[in-house]
Amino acid sequence: MEKTAISTPKAARRGGEFFAAPTEANQRRYEALRAYLFEGVSAAETAARFGYTAATLQSLVRDFRAGRREFFLTTRPGPKTAPAKEAARARIIELRRLGHSAHEIAAVLAEEGTPLNRTGVAEILSEEGFPRLWPRPHAERGLPQRENQPRTKVIDFDALPAHADSRVAGLLLTIPDLVALDLPGLVRAAGYPSTSVIPALSSILSLLAIKLTTTRRVSHVDDIATDAGAAHFAGLTSLPKATALTTYSYRLDHTRQQRFLAALDKASLTAGLAHGETINLDFHAVMHWGDEPALEKHYVPRRSQRTRSVLTFFAEDAATHTLLYANADLAKASQNREILAFADHWREVSGANPKLLIFDSKVTTQAQLAELDARGIGFITLRARTPKLTEHLHSLPAKDWTPLTVTRAGGKTRRVRVIEDPAATLSAYPGTLRQLAITGLGHDEPTILITNQPDTPTKHVIEAYARRMAIEQRLAEAIRSFGLDALSGAVPLNIDLDVVLSVLAHTVCAALRRRLPGYATATPDTLQRRFLSTGGTIENRDKEIIARLDRRAYSPVLRQADLPTVEVPWWGGRRLRYEYE
Repeated sequence: MEKTAISTPKAARRGGEFFAAPTEANQRRYEALRAYLFEGVSAAETAARFGYTAATLQSLVRDFRAGRREFFLTTRPGPKTAPAKEAARARIIELRRLGHSAHEIAAVLAEEGTPLNRTGVAEILSEEGFPRLWPRPHAERGLPQRENQPRTKVIDFDALPAHADSRVAGLLLTIPDLVALDLPGLVRAAGYPSTSVIPALSSILSLLAIKLTTTRRVSHVDDIATDAGAAHFAGLTSLPKATALTTYSYRLDHTRQQRFLAALDKASLTAGLAHGETINLDFHAVMHWGDEPALEKHYVPRRSQRTRSVLTFFAEDAATHTLLYANADLAKASQNREILAFADHWREVSGANPKLLIFDSKVTTQAQLAELDARGIGFITLRARTPKLTEHLHSLPAKDWTPLTVTRAGGKTRRVRVIEDPAATLSAYPGTLRQLAITGLGHDEPTILITNQPDTPTKHVIEAYARRMAIEQRLAEAIRSFGLDALSGAVPLNIDLDVVLSVLAHTVCAALRRRLPGYATATPDTLQRRFLSTGGTIENRDKEIIARLDRRAYSPVLRQADLPTVEVPWWGGRRLRYEYE
């Protein structure tokens, strides 16, 4: 949004121009809040004047009222010096001039007894004006070789030792649900290819192991590659190297991801992990951190700006909160029709159109709303507030507004006021829609919902849309637990496959928590921290593999859990059993 300078009054003295065009972020925030809260300037005018969106301005107001009022701090709290960084600065510059990357420099500093992590090294290189370099193979760096990783191949159980320690033995807790979902069948349905050495199923399991163990990027696979728990999980002697996984990921086109998701959703419906009655939809922009990517610009909420990113689309079952769908093969020109692509996907999965879709106003356009209605698909969405519509709502007398109590997440209630228009019109929508204007939801201006569901009780419409915010929580969980926002790294991963793997990992965690008493609503990161990261011993006994998990504070939960002994197809029919210290 283009910002406009404040007009300088005639009485202004020399230096007063500083206040006419605030450029520093905190000064601009102060002047915007002063204009809106003290001078009574409208939200639209204030946002335009200071270069904010209306949503950002409301966020600033909310934070200010909550106590964020530090505007003119010249320094950030915390340490004012960084002795370790300054002591290493000269050596860092010397190593960069020899062509070493931040990763390589951090390794050298650690060996020389002056350790500094890659972030600190990268900050110094940026301060000194050096461009970013990607790590090269160790043999080309002049650095000590890492311990050679054994050649990856299909596991030979007859050659395995009787006992093997594992840092991630808890990863095997997910195998009963992978068997129940028939992961081998899902991989076959997708048509994922094998390599000359590694079966397709083992490649997918290797990538899934990275997700489930919070290994942030595929380039960090070495952290768990030779661990017995991770290797058994994938049915390999060790996980493939990062470059092998990356190369494999780019062999998988979007059509294969679509087939995989269709098979996964059918399995989720059969297992009761999804109901499919009401589905929440949303976009998510995955920000790119590299230089000059060939990507379109999309709005990234975490940065409150448009920047180079990959636009992804997700669907969540409203009843179970299980992620059902993801697509990163999107472009601006086609993003408005992604909602129809999902409707086609769901018809293939369930044999019928989705009953009710709930989404934000930015997901699609009025033309696509008309097409949804023509297909008999119900929807609830927001209507953009225009100044004319807002002015009309403010002009209505208080008696026209109906008080109503709605239930929020967690069972709490909120008192709101509602006014309905059963035959509202839109500029590009061929018919009429039911419109609800609601006050009392925490916004300065009324929230306006539109829906093609004329008979649904008002209370249910409002509560259903309020629960749509749960999909944002699911995406936050995927970012926190599965590295969804780790788009660029030393070795990147095909982002379209990456989002599908995030859906699979989320589904597996949803299935696992149903087996754990007291964990029906646990988030994936809680499951990862308390159970999947549990160490232990993998024991090989003839036709049985025993995962003996170390004693932890949460071991009693595992003892009471519904974790059956299962036959694992990718182990040649061997059975998996659990024991607890």
